[in-house]
Amino acid sequence: MEEFTVEEKAGRLDQYVMNLTGFSRTKVQKMIKNGSVLVNKAPSKNSYHVEIGDKIEVQSFQEEMSHEAENIPLDIVYEDDDLLVVNKPNGMVVHPAVGNPHGTLVNALLYHSKQLSDINGNFRPGIVHRIDADTTGLLVVAKNNETHMALASQLKNKTTHRKYVALCWGRIEEDSGDIIAPIGRDLKDRKKMAVTDKNSKEAVTHFRVLERYKHATKIELELETGRTHQIRVHMNYIGHPIINDKVYGNRKLFDETGQCLHAKTLGFIHPRTNKYMEFDSPLPECFLNIEKQLER
Repeated sequence: MEEFTVEEKAGRLDQYVMNLTGFSRTKVQKMIKNGSVLVNKAPSKNSYHVEIGDKIEVQSFQEEMSHEAENIPLDIVYEDDDLLVVNKPNGMVVHPAVGNPHGTLVNALLYHSKQLSDINGNFRPGIVHRIDADTTGLLVVAKNNETHMALASQLKNKTTHRKYVALCWGRIEEDSGDIIAPIGRDLKDRKKMAVTDKNSKEAVTHFRVLERYKHATKIELELETGRTHQIRVHMNYIGHPIINDKVYGNRKLFDETGQCLHAKTLGFIHPRTNKYMEFDSPLPECFLNIEKQLER
């Protein structure tokens, strides 16, 4: 559930939620009808005219759609009876959605394992956290609900250890830095996120320079918060967008492979053994191929 405060008159409720989320009118109207949207803690109608000061709550909502097990190879870094750690490749969507009903990580997991947590329902079995389709790297998957809740709690309490490596445009002269800027829906394009003070949430990203090129910089990043597209939005905000990002930055693309952003390190306390475990993954070929083309 996310809560937003109406700051200016915006017409009908369905139109307001469309602008807020980027969802289609049909989807928004279904959400309002089934109670996934509340106005001042109460159900409302599509035709309700929002007023300044109204509290609009939007629950997570997914279209009912089928998903099935598919024999898709997985790069499994670690597995036991409670969880598995997967190295996700470029281009793989984490779970089915409208427009991506097949070929996802969930489809592959359903084929690989008969045991997956169902806290997120049948739509996202085992999925504790996500990364973008064009971001590569490590994800932990829960095989039972007890493990899922424990891992989710660690993520919420920021006790997991996650590091990303990225290539970004421009030379960053500082050896390290902190980006502290709130993130919310882009006011001009609701399908994107942006740094904004309108209906936004606190977002903090820490970075450290690993290597400098003539027109680019290789960096390591750690997130203090976990907002949608956080690294991509923050790096674009400071004028150093991620190389090969098709959405943020408006820079040339090297090719049609994914953006140069890799979830390289993942550490957490195993819910059953209470022992700390840490995993590392090599930079993928699509990342290295672009790095080789950068001028020193």
